[in-house]
Amino acid sequence: MPDWPVVAVAGVTGRSPDEAIAVLEKGKVLATSAAARAEGVRRGQRARDAQSRCPELVVLKYDPVLDARAFDPVISCLEAITPGVQVIRPGMCALKARGPARFYGSEEAAAEKLLDRLETYDVQGSRIGIADGPFAAEQAARVSSARTRVHVVPPDGSPEFLAPLSIDLLEQPTLTDLLRRLGLRTLGAFAELPATEVLTRFGPDGAFAHRLARGRDDRPVTGREIPPELTRTLDFEPSVDRVDQVAFAVRSIADELIVRLTELGLVCTTLRVEVGTESGRVHEREWLHPRWFTAADVVDRVRWQLQGSGTATSELTSPVVRIRLIPEQADPVGAHADGLWGGGPDERIHRALSRVQSMLGHGAVRSVVIGGGRGFAERQTLIPWGDPPVPARPTDQPWPGAVTGPDPKRWPALAPTTIFPEPIPAKVYAADGTLVSVTARGELSGAPSAFALQPAHGAGVQVADSNKLYPISSWAGPWPTTERWWDPVTASRQARFQFQTADTRAWLFTLHHNTWQAQATYD
Repeated sequence: MPDWPVVAVAGVTGRSPDEAIAVLEKGKVLATSAAARAEGVRRGQRARDAQSRCPELVVLKYDPVLDARAFDPVISCLEAITPGVQVIRPGMCALKARGPARFYGSEEAAAEKLLDRLETYDVQGSRIGIADGPFAAEQAARVSSARTRVHVVPPDGSPEFLAPLSIDLLEQPTLTDLLRRLGLRTLGAFAELPATEVLTRFGPDGAFAHRLARGRDDRPVTGREIPPELTRTLDFEPSVDRVDQVAFAVRSIADELIVRLTELGLVCTTLRVEVGTESGRVHEREWLHPRWFTAADVVDRVRWQLQGSGTATSELTSPVVRIRLIPEQADPVGAHADGLWGGGPDERIHRALSRVQSMLGHGAVRSVVIGGGRGFAERQTLIPWGDPPVPARPTDQPWPGAVTGPDPKRWPALAPTTIFPEPIPAKVYAADGTLVSVTARGELSGAPSAFALQPAHGAGVQVADSNKLYPISSWAGPWPTTERWWDPVTASRQARFQFQTADTRAWLFTLHHNTWQAQATYD
C-alpha cells in the first residue's frame, strides 16, 4: 500500500491523501504523497529543502503508534477472506499464494479479490506482487502501476526479474556504497559474484543480501496469530440493583474466563472491570493481583468495585445493566511458577489476607510502599493489598534534608525497624539534669545524657517502662532542617538526633518548638 504513513496520518488529521503532504521523522522526509513527489519532494530531504520545492507542502509528524493502529483494521479486513497474513511493516504485508490461488482459481484471481476487498474498505491504490520469495514479491509490487496493479513473476523467474534493478533496493547503505565503488550497480551484477567470495569479503549480512539478489529468498511467510478473545460480558435483563445479585451472576463468567485462561496456559495478573449502569455511565477500574486471579478473586473485585469505598452496603445508586471482565495482562503460567522449594508460606499469607479483604472490604488490608519524603513517617504509603505499589510521593526527585543512613555509596541506608504511628513525646536531659535545647544556630545547651518517654494516654502506642530514664551511651546530631518555609501553615523547623541506649537500641528523635518526640527505633 504505497505511501501508507501519509494515508494513516491524513486519515487522522482529516486531510486528503491527494494533497501535497510530507511525513517527517527526525527532521527528514520519511514518506510523501504523489502530489508532493510531482513537485520534487523526495524521501530523505530535510524539511526546509522539501518546503522550498513545494511551498504549499503540508508537513506532518510521523507517529509509529498511529501508523500501526491505522493498519491493524486493514489486516483484519484481509484476514476475513484469507488467513495467514504476515505484517512486514505498516503498509506492507505478505501471505502465501498457494492457498488463495487454489480457492479462487488462480493467483491473478486471488489478487484481484484482495484488491476489491481493500477498495471496499476504502483503501485505494494498493499493489500486489507475486514471486518465489518475499523480497522479489515486494519489488514486483513496487514496479506495478495504477493500470497494472498486479505483477506476477513466473516461477523460477525471480533472478531474471531482479537482475536489472538497482543495488539500493537491498537497503544496506554501507554495503551498497562499497558495491558501487566496485562498479556493481545492479542486483544482477552483484548476483554473479561467487557466494563463497561474498561471504568471505562481506560477512553474513553480505551473504544474505547476495541470496536476495540471486532470487534465493528462503525466508518463510508466517501469518500472525490472532489473539484469543478473553473478554467476557454479562448483560442483565432486567437491570439489577443489588450488589449480592450482581456478584452471584458474575460467578458464571468468572469461571468461564479462568477456565479459558487455563486452557491457554495463561494466568491473569491485571483485570479491568467495566460496570455499565442504567443511567448510561460506565464505571471502570483496573485491579492487580499479587499472584494471579481465581474465579473467587474476580467476584470479590466486582463486589468491591460496586461497593465503592469498601463499605458493607448492598444497594446501588443506579441499577447495573452490564458487566465486562477484560484481562489486561495475561502471562504464561510458567512465569509465575513456584520456586524449587515451593511457595507455601507466601501462598498461605496471600489466601489469609484475601479472605480478610473479602470479609472487611478492599481497603481493610494494606501493605507499606516506601516513597519519597524527608521523614520516615511521610515516606511510607499504605496501599490496599493487590493494588499497584505506587507511592504517594515520587522517589526520583531530590528531597533535601531527608533522613538517610550512612553514605549510600559505601553502605546501604538504614531503615528503622519500628516507625510510631504517632510520635511519642519525650524529654531529653543533660548530665546536670537540665532539659537539652538547640539554639537557632544549631548549638546544644548540653550534651544529651538520658531521655524519658511520655506516651499520651489512649494513643494506642505501647511503650514499656513509661517515664523511665534511658541512659544515652552515644548520640549524633543535631541535623537542623527547615521544610516548606514559604507556606506559613505547613512550615516546619526542627532538629533531628539519633540516640543509642545501653540495651543497643537506636532511636530517632526530633526537637520541634522545644518539644522532643521519638519518631522511630532501630533494632
